[in-house]
Amino acid sequence: MILVKKYDLFSNQEVNKYLENIIRKKSFANGYIFYGAEGIGKKQTALQFIKEIFKQSSLEGNIEEKINNNNHPDFLIIEPNSNLEANGAQSSDLEKKTKSESEIIKIAQIRNIKTFLGQKSINSEKKIVLIIDAHLLNEASSNCLLKTLEEPNNGIFILLTSKLNLLLETIISRCQLIKFRSFSSKQIDFILKDYLDSSKSSINTKLKFEDLINSANGSPSQLLNNIAIWNDLTDEIVNKLAYPLKDSLEILEVSKLISEKLEIFQQICLVNLIQIIWWRKTKNINLVQKLEQLKISLKNVQPRLAWEITFLKISLDL
Repeated sequence: MILVKKYDLFSNQEVNKYLENIIRKKSFANGYIFYGAEGIGKKQTALQFIKEIFKQSSLEGNIEEKINNNNHPDFLIIEPNSNLEANGAQSSDLEKKTKSESEIIKIAQIRNIKTFLGQKSINSEKKIVLIIDAHLLNEASSNCLLKTLEEPNNGIFILLTSKLNLLLETIISRCQLIKFRSFSSKQIDFILKDYLDSSKSSINTKLKFEDLINSANGSPSQLLNNIAIWNDLTDEIVNKLAYPLKDSLEILEVSKLISEKLEIFQQICLVNLIQIIWWRKTKNINLVQKLEQLKISLKNVQPRLAWEITFLKISLDL
């Protein structure tokens, strides 16, 4: 099996079968683009695909460990801001990082691919390059990657993206597109119940299942993130976030607590959840739009200030 998480099988069975067929026939393309929403298994699937490719041409017994630890000599992973340059970085740590508007994949990183591919393979027939969040390639790095894709080499490229429209058309045309579908509400509901049964965890009773499911946006990882974030908040904050805030002092207090308690990526997840809850209760589209703008502001403005301004603006509309 290519996919390693049982939840991935719900939405990505077609991808699973397609990749298994590629491995069985050894009919590898020069490049692949895995695209779809965040948190639906693209990275996990890509890593497992890479492991299976290496297993075909190597008798080593520790391939999976080397890939997981990013120390396989024929494997190179590229992501925004070179977060993997630190030795021993784990994939689970990487998923926690916030992708801000300022993050890009620089041309120096793409030039490093040329050096990597110019070296002889050590333990396998192919060298493999995995590019995380390929839509964050800037113009220079995109053009450099295009030239690298055009040149004959012994490499396989796998690009991951949740924003296919931001990639150069010329890059897209040189790769095989593999679409990852978002999960249905029914599938998310199953995952939610399975998670609660298997982990013996509980969800704050102030949170409705329907809000969790809708806020997941078809992503299992988003669902679990939302549960963890909501459960991590105090009952006092949860109670105050149940409905749009009106009192200025409460707004300042809650904004301070959220910005101090949560990382930026957690705050953005919380905004998504608040949007669902407040929309259900108010059906106020202006409120939802202001919260949408908050997600952008959190990446560019001091977080506490962003929350205060947004909550105060919303309070004026109530």
